[in-house]
Amino acid sequence: MDTYALLLAATLNAGTVLAIAGLGLLINERSGIVNLGAEGMMLVAAIAGFATAVQTGSDWLAFGAGALAGALMAGAFGVLVIWLNTNQYATGLALSLFGNGFSAFVGIKYTQEHLAARPHFSVPLLGDIPFIGPALFRQHPMVYLTIAFMGGLVWFLYRSRAGLVLRAVGESPESAHALGYPVRRIRLIAVMVGGALCGVAGAYISVVYTPLWVEGMVAGKGWIALALTTFATWRPSRVLLGAYLFGGVTMLQFHLQGEGVAISSQLLTMLPYLATIAVLVLISRNPVWIRANMPASLGKPFFPGS
Repeated sequence: MDTYALLLAATLNAGTVLAIAGLGLLINERSGIVNLGAEGMMLVAAIAGFATAVQTGSDWLAFGAGALAGALMAGAFGVLVIWLNTNQYATGLALSLFGNGFSAFVGIKYTQEHLAARPHFSVPLLGDIPFIGPALFRQHPMVYLTIAFMGGLVWFLYRSRAGLVLRAVGESPESAHALGYPVRRIRLIAVMVGGALCGVAGAYISVVYTPLWVEGMVAGKGWIALALTTFATWRPSRVLLGAYLFGGVTMLQFHLQGEGVAISSQLLTMLPYLATIAVLVLISRNPVWIRANMPASLGKPFFPGS
């Protein structure tokens, strides 16, 4: 039972990374912008967060540094694709490649650094319940904040005026512009908020999930987070559930390796990515369903006055 409790706890921990990034990318895409630079933003944020944690010893300052790094990179991306009308897909890929190389260069001197002893968290009383306590109530506070943020995002998108405007910009920017809404500024804000959340996810990886810095340590999680938005049909609650599903698959490979299962370690390492591909293939079999849920202007440039 203890083994399964630890597996469930590790699933929540791994899923939190994907959930934070996935929710950020969902905000981007709800405004009509596709940002394929999530991997690069998360890598730069990971080194920014780790360096901050090494210097200050504060997880929260590290998350702030990661959010700032992600927001700045997303802001540069937003200016290029929203005002200069560069191709969203090519610019996003360039951002990802830049982040990969820049983080590797900046992080050279931090590869041998170590963080101070990690604090242990536990929800009073609930953390002492057998099985449930170790599985659910001994997580970093960011795990619970992510769940709360998902609930807040649902309310924002479907119950608030600002959320309605954001969705309107993603569905028909021409109509929103005709009503007097600053479509470009709204999209830039959405892109920067999404980048900040990707930054928090990157910092979480290097400060909490695996508290160290290694070149390329995001290891494809940015791409999985991108796939999550489609898997979830652009709904926050489904992003969270999908994140925990993929987190569980990731942790299952480590569990199976630890149990000595006679399967190639390389094949086990492939499991999360095989699961991502399988899910996308199954979803793509129903393109009508995808189009019915996808923001109508997703990936399309907007030219005011045209």
